[in-house]
Amino acid sequence: MIDIVKRAEELFTPILTENGYEIVEIRFEKQFGEDTLTVFAYKKGGITLEDCEKISSLLDPVLEENDLTEGKAYNFNVSSPGLDRPVVTEDDFRRSLDTELEVIFLKPKGKALKASGILVSYDADTLTLSSKDKTTVFKRNEIQTVRPYIKF
Repeated sequence: MIDIVKRAEELFTPILTENGYEIVEIRFEKQFGEDTLTVFAYKKGGITLEDCEKISSLLDPVLEENDLTEGKAYNFNVSSPGLDRPVVTEDDFRRSLDTELEVIFLKPKGKALKASGILVSYDADTLTLSSKDKTTVFKRNEIQTVRPYIKF
């Protein structure tokens, strides 16, 4: 059987890129007992319901032409990555530049278990966050989780 996720990514990436979107992740998994192909997409400023509908209409013909599941039935979804999706990959960090993030440490730093600030830079070993008039560099190997900082 072909690798459904890999083949979907090969087929979808040029179409989404041409239309101003980026693939964050593609999953093919059981949801509520049924096979489901889900495309998580990104665009600067966020993904709206209208964007999901547009992406779906762009990709439907591709799915019709290319039998990714070799005849096996499945559901197809398009979604935003979600506000609270952890920042994990290099692409996630690139997309998160100039946005406020929350960093949760593996071990407390002084009395702090977490910190937040605007991501100003990153590399393989560090993250640099700016908050108020202070810029702080954090070692990535001391961080448990990085995620968008959500204000309520």
